[in-house]
Amino acid sequence: MLPATLELPAALVLLLGGAVACFAGYRFFRVVLAIYGFIFGAMLASSVMGISNHLGMLIAALIGGILGAVLFTFAYYVSIGLIGAGMGAYLLSVVWTYAAHAEPPRVGIIVASVAGAVIAMALQRYVIIISTAFSGAWTIIVAGLAIAGNSSAERAASSNSVWILYPFAPTQGPRWVPFVWVLLSLAGIAVQTGFTGRRKY
Repeated sequence: MLPATLELPAALVLLLGGAVACFAGYRFFRVVLAIYGFIFGAMLASSVMGISNHLGMLIAALIGGILGAVLFTFAYYVSIGLIGAGMGAYLLSVVWTYAAHAEPPRVGIIVASVAGAVIAMALQRYVIIISTAFSGAWTIIVAGLAIAGNSSAERAASSNSVWILYPFAPTQGPRWVPFVWVLLSLAGIAVQTGFTGRRKY
């Protein structure tokens, strides 16, 4: 959570970070990890401070952000494995819920998570490109709506809840948000695959 006077600068930083992640996430993956680590650490640390304690929130956000950036940067391979595990569990949950109209069993989630982590480690380039494109696109949308004055996005950009930044079902936002998210993500994947995410020989 940030003071109201810093909501616009925070949204601008999120917009820039989201653009880097969406369109150049593979090339600058360690930078992207540091950006999201800083955001996660800053929001988590600042949320323990009182709303009226602006200086305390800023100091906590700075310290938490630096720690988060360092941890995420050094956890390069762990991050890739966690991304794959999360994607595997999420895909199983979506398919299972659609087919069986029930939650998947715990064993299935564990198997899907392990399989996702293994696949992610084997296909690092594609996993990084897809995950950074989608997460970067969502960050761009949240930041853009906050800059435009959308109240839900402003709460998301400055909330003391670290989870509100990336809801899978943004029901409180405009109806066009999911479609723009997918289109922007696909554009990010195309740019990374064709240009910024090419392998260096």
